[in-house]
Amino acid sequence: MSYRDNPLGELRVPLTWTAGIVFLVVLIASVAVLLSDRREVFDTDAYGRPRTLSDKVMAPVGDALSTPGRLTGQGVDGVKGYFFAVSENRRLKDELKEMRQWRDVALALRDTNERYRAALGLKTDPPIPMASARIVTDSRGPFANSRLANAGSEAGIKPGNPVMSENGLVGRVVGVTDGVSRVLLLTDAASRTPVMIDRTNSRAILTGDGGPNPRLEYLRGQDPVRSGDRILTSGDGGVFPRGLPVGVAIKGLDNRWRVVLASDKAAVDYVRILLFQDFTQVVNRAGLEKVEVPPATPGASTLPPPVATPAAVLPATAPPTSPERPAARIAPRPAGATP
Repeated sequence: MSYRDNPLGELRVPLTWTAGIVFLVVLIASVAVLLSDRREVFDTDAYGRPRTLSDKVMAPVGDALSTPGRLTGQGVDGVKGYFFAVSENRRLKDELKEMRQWRDVALALRDTNERYRAALGLKTDPPIPMASARIVTDSRGPFANSRLANAGSEAGIKPGNPVMSENGLVGRVVGVTDGVSRVLLLTDAASRTPVMIDRTNSRAILTGDGGPNPRLEYLRGQDPVRSGDRILTSGDGGVFPRGLPVGVAIKGLDNRWRVVLASDKAAVDYVRILLFQDFTQVVNRAGLEKVEVPPATPGASTLPPPVATPAAVLPATAPPTSPERPAARIAPRPAGATP
């Protein structure tokens, strides 16, 4: 095969020029390295200027020589990332799935902490002692709505104590034993709660019928309730303290006034049981028994007030005498006297 017919013959001249250029670059770099390796005492001697010149030349040459290696490394990383993208994507999906589980746990803990904070921050006016509990069992039927709480007589709970969530009144305690209390909800058919309308101060009886919204019965007065009125406990009968939030009045489909319970805003699981017995609990006995003596006015006498003496006892009256005059008594006459 002739030189013209050789397919690689046309590449011989470019390869020769490339080899020559590479040789010259390597030669210049070697000379620059040799010059820069010289150690001088002063930069102003005969070798200081060549070294400075070689540094200036080596900077762009070194950058040019390192560029192919840098580009090659970047290319290898890109190819490696392309071929390993599937495994990396699988690993990231597993991490994302695990993070989502931890996110759900964190959200649940945050919700629980907020519920705890709201329940523990529940206050009454005047203050009433409370016990915290958690609803552990839900007993439901066509008309019966009651629940069990995991706190009982050991916490001072007694039948009749009001039960509240962080939103409003839930019901009252109807049975207590050691470690367990039965809570009768406001929606139970046996529940009767004295309430009042906050706007008009009218009284009514909140009666449960098994449905979600108990009825308002025995309303008195002219137009005593309107839609949207706040319903509170009235305190009548001494079973519940006055002013506990119950809910909002609405007009039912049966044209009766009903109450949307405030406790339905969230799940009833964490509750506070008010250790309420009677209204003597909320009376400030110390304040009532304290006697305050008014200060003395200027110029007034400091002597104690006169003590009233009892009236003199009158002598007993003599019995009445006969109207006849009694006979005169004659004394004996002495001897020798003339009549």
